[in-house]
Amino acid sequence: MLGPYPAIIAVRFKMLLQYRAAAWAGFSTQLFWGFIKVMVFAAFFASSSLAQPMTFAQVLVYIWLGQALLALLPWNVDQEIAEQIRGGGVAYELLRPLDLYSYWFARTLAFRAAPTALRMLPMVVFTLLVLPLIGLEEWALPPPESLASGAWFLVSVLGMLALSTAFTMIMHICLMWTISGEGINRMMPGIVPVFSGLIIPLPLFPDWLQPILYWQPFRGMADVPFRIYSGHIPVTEVLPEILNQWLWFGVLVGFGYWLLNRARRILVIQGG
Repeated sequence: MLGPYPAIIAVRFKMLLQYRAAAWAGFSTQLFWGFIKVMVFAAFFASSSLAQPMTFAQVLVYIWLGQALLALLPWNVDQEIAEQIRGGGVAYELLRPLDLYSYWFARTLAFRAAPTALRMLPMVVFTLLVLPLIGLEEWALPPPESLASGAWFLVSVLGMLALSTAFTMIMHICLMWTISGEGINRMMPGIVPVFSGLIIPLPLFPDWLQPILYWQPFRGMADVPFRIYSGHIPVTEVLPEILNQWLWFGVLVGFGYWLLNRARRILVIQGG
């Protein structure tokens, strides 16, 4: 029999899998933007005479995996949790015989994973298999650099999910101060894609920025798994990158617990 938190993840995950029409709409939109980004970088590599730190094929991995796993990134909050805080329903959450952080973490994990699961498979199938069949093999998602790279990529995606969930938890807890989630939902889409590398792959940033970009948590949410997949991070150098993901996970979870304990002392239930 499942414990409370795995059961919460399973139930929430199954419920979110019902939104298949939204997933197909998201897939179409992300495919459209993926093609735009591919054309931009194709023009960049065609016009640049300088040696770049990444090949065009490695950038394609960044683009298509970024579109496939876009819903995994912490760019918005769970509107159900936001409504509980806004409407005072969080009082009932505080009465549950469960640790509030762990309970919300389980819900948020499913909130991140379920939409991604619905969109990821058609995106990968289309960009990996269909694009070569219709004559766009130069724009297609390349296969993993090696079997080992593919296996380590899957491991790093687990770290990506854990990191993203922990950061989304901080966003949820901040709602106890801000009440409305609109501010966070407007800021994060401008911050997360830049520092995770979805707008411009992080290795293409200036050299003087690289140390700063290396030691920030958003890198583990996209840059690390994508570069492992493409072989830009060799298999021999993967382990420190995975450990860096989980180090940041521990930091974010610790900060989230501290922030939640502080928020509970100042929480005002709306309407009572």
